[in-house]
Amino acid sequence: MADGYFALVLHAHLPFVRHPEDPTVMEEAWLYEAITGTYLPLVQMFEGLIADHIPYRCTVSLSAPLIAMLTDDLLKLRYAQHLDKLIELCEKEIERTRPEPHYQRLAYMYHDRFQSLRHTWRSHEGDLVRAFRMLEEAGRVEVITSTATHAFFPLMDRNWSNIRAQVHVAANLFEKHFGHRPRGMWLGECGYIPGVDELLREAAIRYFFVDSHGILFADRRPAYGVYAPIYCQSGVAAFGRDIESSEQVWSAQEGYPGDPHYRDFYRDIGFDLPMDYIKPYIHPEGHRVYTGIKYHAITHNQLHDKWVYDPDIARGKAGLHASHFRGNREKQVQHLRAHMDRPPLIVSPYDAELYGHWWYEGPIFLGDVFRQLHFDQHTVETITPGDYLDRYPTNQVATPSASSWGAKGYSDYWLNETNAWTYRHLHVAGERMVELARRHPSADPLTTRALNQAARELMLAQSSDWTFIMKTGTTVPYATKRINQHILQFNKIYDDLRAAKLSEPWLADVESRNNIFPQIDYRIYAS
Repeated sequence: MADGYFALVLHAHLPFVRHPEDPTVMEEAWLYEAITGTYLPLVQMFEGLIADHIPYRCTVSLSAPLIAMLTDDLLKLRYAQHLDKLIELCEKEIERTRPEPHYQRLAYMYHDRFQSLRHTWRSHEGDLVRAFRMLEEAGRVEVITSTATHAFFPLMDRNWSNIRAQVHVAANLFEKHFGHRPRGMWLGECGYIPGVDELLREAAIRYFFVDSHGILFADRRPAYGVYAPIYCQSGVAAFGRDIESSEQVWSAQEGYPGDPHYRDFYRDIGFDLPMDYIKPYIHPEGHRVYTGIKYHAITHNQLHDKWVYDPDIARGKAGLHASHFRGNREKQVQHLRAHMDRPPLIVSPYDAELYGHWWYEGPIFLGDVFRQLHFDQHTVETITPGDYLDRYPTNQVATPSASSWGAKGYSDYWLNETNAWTYRHLHVAGERMVELARRHPSADPLTTRALNQAARELMLAQSSDWTFIMKTGTTVPYATKRINQHILQFNKIYDDLRAAKLSEPWLADVESRNNIFPQIDYRIYAS
């Protein structure tokens, strides 16, 4: 038996962005970039480990909005076209860089990479949710999900009907695609308040995650700190994030992705090359965007005079960093084991998009970590939270503290001067949704459609991504537009139902655009 356990958790999430009415909306490319940069490379890495008979275990959280987008026929078609355009651009780059062999080498690298990704995409018939289900059925990945639209529970004004709907709608969607209830659920932004676990128990969820202080500041002192889960009074387990392993990757100062030899994310030919050349591959209105073809290394964060990226050096660095990470987990486990009566559990959760999209070499690093943990040591075993609960069903009972994994650990990032204006509207809409559900215990077909769409509009407005974007200051106009649109559409449905003047053509148009959760039942808000 190993002396301790390592649980890697990759949380894959994007806000629901789908614009059938306008294929040029730039924010829709978030999904395409993440598929190319992260989701397909992770599938390739996981499948490669299986092919090489590496007995790894890993947890992947596919958020409910991401599942909805990855299974949407329109978005799958648009992604396939996007990938074809990237390959076409690579072919042009191979010709353009012929006088510069140091760049042409990289053009060939990207051409081979995109061809490989397209092969993986087509081999799964464009269904990445099914690809992850196959990894789960192979016994290597424990797939879980998130709350319905990644709502931030601590700021939902204790509207338990709204919180309950977020839990159950997500669990139902997951069951539809995976054939069983998720064992775990990722709370949006790891935002926990006491009582949420009761709703998770009701939905047959066995565990969730909190940041380290959520465990350390529980209502009674945790005997093992964050190195073993605690049970809430409901019997649902809470797993705490390990700070040491997380910072080795996340830290802006000390994290591996900042190594100067790794590929630079921000230098991209979409911004570097002349407009006449790059125009067919950026936004039709001439807005420059990231193409994913990048020829430079980080180079100590210099803006100009960057090194030409060397994939061989970067690949070696990934192996060295994996060795360092693996060695530190061994030392950590050996130290903790001496003070515990059971093997310690190190839980390392990350945004999945860090690996591949932001940190190009990230999937290589993860593959090396799993290989080294199998071949090069016997101290640490990879495990999932579900595995741990099966092996150690007896754990301390305590209630975690209200917390999040955002900056400063609580709600600052989602409630500040940039986004506080949203909550008066979200709270009123949430109360009105409960009112509608209780007023209509049954309804005719058109009214039922309207009530279900009202629930979708509310949930889409409650996405924590919009208030997060307002704080970061990135695409604030889009985030503001989305919240305003969903609240206005919700209020129109509410007013039209009260006045008995529903417009079926208008409703059909809204349904066609915001088609998330097709099986939603508004009655979930009535209890």
